[in-house]
Parts: sequence; C-alpha cells; structure tokens
Amino acid sequence: SSLASDSVVFQTTTSSQSRSNKQPDKQPNNQTNNQLTMTKEQLQLSLYASQLKNVAGIAKGTSDPFAIVTLLANEPNETPRVLGKTEVIKNSLSPNWTTAFLFDYELGKETHVNVQVIDEVRKTSDKPMGSAVFEIGDVLGSPGSVKAKKFKKGGILYARVQKAAPKSAGKLALRLRGIKLKNVEGMFNKSDPFFEARRTYDGPGGGSWTPVYRSQHVKNNLNPKWGPATIDVNTLCDGDLDRRLQVSIWDHEGDGKHDSMGAFETTVNELLKAAGSGTFTPKKGSKSSGTIAVDECKITGADTSTSETVIVNSAAADPSIPVMPVAQFGNMNLGGGAATPPRKPTFVDYISGNCELNMCVAIDFTGSNGDPRKPGTLHHFSQSGQMNGYEKAIVGVGNILAKYDTDQRFPVYGFGAKYDGVVRHCFQVGQEKEVHGVKGILDAYRGVFKTPLTMSGPTVFAEVIPFAAAQAKSRLQTHPLSYTILLLLTDGAVTDVQATKQALASIADAPLSIVIVGIGNADFSAMQFLDDFEKRSNMNRDIVQFVQFNAHEFDKTSLTRATLEEIPDQLVQFFHTRGIMPQPGNNISTSRIPVEDYNEEADIDLSMDYGADGEIALNADQPAAFIDNSYEAGLGGVKIMAPPSTNSQGYNPDATAPVMTTPAMAPPSTN
Repeated sequence: SSLASDSVVFQTTTSSQSRSNKQPDKQPNNQTNNQLTMTKEQLQLSLYASQLKNVAGIAKGTSDPFAIVTLLANEPNETPRVLGKTEVIKNSLSPNWTTAFLFDYELGKETHVNVQVIDEVRKTSDKPMGSAVFEIGDVLGSPGSVKAKKFKKGGILYARVQKAAPKSAGKLALRLRGIKLKNVEGMFNKSDPFFEARRTYDGPGGGSWTPVYRSQHVKNNLNPKWGPATIDVNTLCDGDLDRRLQVSIWDHEGDGKHDSMGAFETTVNELLKAAGSGTFTPKKGSKSSGTIAVDECKITGADTSTSETVIVNSAAADPSIPVMPVAQFGNMNLGGGAATPPRKPTFVDYISGNCELNMCVAIDFTGSNGDPRKPGTLHHFSQSGQMNGYEKAIVGVGNILAKYDTDQRFPVYGFGAKYDGVVRHCFQVGQEKEVHGVKGILDAYRGVFKTPLTMSGPTVFAEVIPFAAAQAKSRLQTHPLSYTILLLLTDGAVTDVQATKQALASIADAPLSIVIVGIGNADFSAMQFLDDFEKRSNMNRDIVQFVQFNAHEFDKTSLTRATLEEIPDQLVQFFHTRGIMPQPGNNISTSRIPVEDYNEEADIDLSMDYGADGEIALNADQPAAFIDNSYEAGLGGVKIMAPPSTNSQGYNPDATAPVMTTPAMAPPSTN
C-alpha cells in the first residue's frame, strides 16, 4: 500500500502442448517434426486506467486501486495462473501503474490475460472495480500498440505493449536529494516531497510523460533525502541511455491530488555523469523551484549476451524455463566506450513501426472437393454448426492475421470452377472486391454456392499467385510498409508443377508470403517441390509454407503456429534487404484511442485466494479463466469455456458450436 514503487517487471514463459504432437514444416508426407525453430520476442505489458468508479463507500474517501494480471488458459492442457499484481495507487480513480509484465510472443499463438482492478481495503475485503480480458497480439496490432476497454462499473482500462529490451540493461541505483525546494503547502505547513521518474512511449497516447518509478514521500521537509531507488533500465528507457526522461517532484496529498513542485528533463547518461557532485534545477513553469542533487547513480547487472533464437519442443515445452529476450533494434550504450552497432529490426519492430499486414484468401473449388450438398465432402456446410476444413482454416489463420490489418478489408478469390462454361483459375468470391472481417470471408465463401458455379478443374495456382503478388506490389506503392499474406486453401496437389514454379519465381520481389493449407485426405506428396524451392531456384527468398490441415484439425493453435511460423522472418527479410526500416510512431491523444465495450461473457472478476506470504492464486477452477479456443468460438469476440476438470464429456472443440447460416449472394465478378 506504500506510495513508493521500485520498477517491477513480472515475466512469464508461455507454451502450448500439441495434442496431436504433430507440427509439419512443409511436410506433405506427414512426417512428424517435434522441433520448431522460432524467433521468439518478448513484449512488455503496462497498464493505466481513467475515470474508474469510486467503490470506497460513503465518507470513506477515494479508492486505492491495484491490478492483478492473470494468464488465462487457451488449451485444455494449460493451467491459468496469476502472474502478479501492480503497486497500489492511493486515492486515485485514474491510476498509472509502474509495474510491468513480460510475455513471450509468437505470431501464431494467442495469449489472453485477465486484468482485474481492485480497491485495496485494509480492514475488510478488497473491493473489485472491474475486469477486462486482452489478447496480447491484439494489443500489439492496435494503433500505437494500445488497447482500451470499458469496465462494467464505469471507467476505462488501457493496456499498452511494447517490445521488451533485447537483454537486461541492468538496474539503475539512484539516490536523489532535494535542496531548498519551493514550498507549495501554504504559509503554516511544509510540503511532503516525493519524486517520479517518467518516460514517453511511441504511438497513440504515448506522447505524455508516464511514471515508471515513484519514491516514498518525505514529510514536512524542503531538503528531503529520498531513499535508494532501484529502477530497471529497460523499463526506464528501453536500454537507450540517451533517451529523454523527466524527473518530476510532487507534494504528497492524502486525497491523491498531489501538487506539482517542479520537474526537469535529463537522460540516464546525464544522471551518471552527475553522480556525486552534479545537480539539476526543477522548474514549475518558467520559475526555478529548488535544486536536486544526485548523491549516487550507477548501473549494475547489465547483460552482454546476444541470444535471439529459442528452440522449443512443440510436444512438451517446459513453461518453467525462462526464455532469453531477443535483440532490440537500435543502440545501447552503458555509459562508456563506443555504442554497439545497430541491430537488425525484428517483426515486432516492424509491426509497432507502422507496418500493416494484409491478408487475401484463395479457395479451391475444383470438382475433387466433392458435391457440397453431401455430408462428408470438403465443402459441405453442416446444419449442426460444425465447420468444415476450409472454414476452420479461414477462422484459425484469419483471426490471427486480422489483428494486424487496420481496415479489416480482405479480398477473397476462387479457382478451379466454371462460370458460363469457362474454367476460371482466379475469380472474385463475394459481392465486393474486399469483404469486411473474417466473418465476411466466411459469408462470401458460403454464398458462392448460391451462384451459377460449376466445380471443375484442374488445380492451378499459376493465376491466383501472380494476381495476389500484383495487388501486394500495388499496396506497397501507397504504403511503403505494407506486406501481404496469401492464404491458399486446396484439396489436392497442383496439376502443373512447372507452371507453379515459374509463378513463384516471378513474384519473389513482391511483399508477399504464401501459406498453402492442404484440406482433406489427398496425397500431397506432389507438393514436396515446395521444400527448399527458393534455394534450388535461386529465389533468395523463402515465401511459401505448406501445411496439411488434417495434422492440426483438432488443435487450432497447432495449425496457426505451423502456418505462420515463417511469416515474421520472411517479412523482416523483405524489408531489411531493401533498406526499408520501421517508422517511428505518431503520438496522438489518448482520447482518440478506440474504446471497446465491456464483454459480459469474458470480462469477469476472478475469485482470488490471498496467502499469508502475499502470494495470490486463483480460487479453484473458474470458467472465466479458460478461453474457448475452438474454431467455432473464433467469431464474435472472446468466449470462455468450462474448466476441463468439470467437463464430463472431455474436451470437444465442436460440442457447443453455434448454428451457421448461409446467406444468399450475388454471382461473383468474373472479369
């Protein structure tokens, strides 16, 4: 409950165990590949809130909020767990917590957290103020990597993610002392000073100074000697010791409405140089408000290792093993000698640096899929609501990629069908050139069978691939950090291998990656030519990933990890080899950040047990701690499921599937 707060970072390593133990990497012959080489990155989650409802009670002052962050279970074999809590902010309905939380990030795996804000009450039970569920990738893909959600009781919670620094830049040991600070308490009292170390973030809402450390206040003293501060350097300045910081001085007030006593800007390097004898002059407006002396400032525990890649056993990754953070784009200088050379930017650098992912979908309508009116065929739509393989692949992969597309507009193409007696290998699916959202893709796909389509053949990719590449190049002309992923769904091997090779070789310079998902039980061994094709054809870029859907049919996370694992490296390679670097974020007001409504099903207060040692744990199995990760639950926002231990039927991802409807659609354009 103390106002003082060392900068705290909680770390978690997330992993998923595949039920099928299959992770084929371009393996049409279904060979098992238990070792996936992934470039993992770490993201740092920070939290702040505004306009919370005061739940302290009548004549009991203002609430003292803190937040508990819980990692929710995405799979039946995962266990939800409390990651930690923030510090308590006394008497505040707009808290800005300094505690941060680290998460391992993969493009193909969703990570959901429940953030519960609680009013600390010492003599009675703490009072909940609201809860919200965030998906880490969803926050990353939002403008400025900031997501906001309303609380049921009132108020807004903001979640910001940023790339964690590449390695530990150490701890800043800092002791400050005030000299003849200007009193703002009035004629008969003296101020109670404390200080905050503040930084800015890139992106929307990040332009204002945000506290990352808050000291204890010293009562009735205009020459305060604050206690030693220990501040994580990564949290303070991302390891950039020349990044501008602010030290602000405040007069502590019991009602939480602290009065400013002045502030000054500096850097870590300037603080280091001032240690022992240097001083700074805080100002309030244009007037000096005293002097701040730096009695001690040094960095300890800096890490000089450079580990970037983690080998994860897809069958049984151990969540207890900490994962080393990856390289940060930029320079880091620990106060002496030459700066390290700039590091190659990573996928997260590009995504948070104004890069936008675009997705387009191509669907196989050849006759080998079978009569869609007959159950068991690949394009059959079940009245029970269970999705077919095409629908599952669209939802599984589409929901991941859609998080990084701001306009949510997706082109959908078809191939292998006849219109007016002519076989077409690239035609528009749906009434519009681009449909809205993943649901729009599904509606367009289902509606195509209401048009005068005749399923035909052969299986030809050589038209839809160049067309998608041309569209990707066109987008790059208007947005220099635009990158496209073509999700190509097919029930069989391509008919003309040589034509496909030529098509792939011709589009190697396009900002495009291709994910091919084989649907059904066909023999996909003819697709073996995709393995190492880029090396044998001198393409210099690996842009194709083939995955057989049946190996992941009952594990959505397994499917998305297998299909998307190569996308980050492919994107980085394309831009970096062309000298196209991530762009700095544009700062806009927090008021312009879109705010999502409260989700009655998912944004639920969790019941906690508080141990005598301060440990917090979930109180038994709770439905709100388990995310429904079935394919059918992938539409309409986050959904929860019963804990596996209470599901007497065992895990069945299709058990509670909603009934699907097939809307009528106009014939697609064939030009």
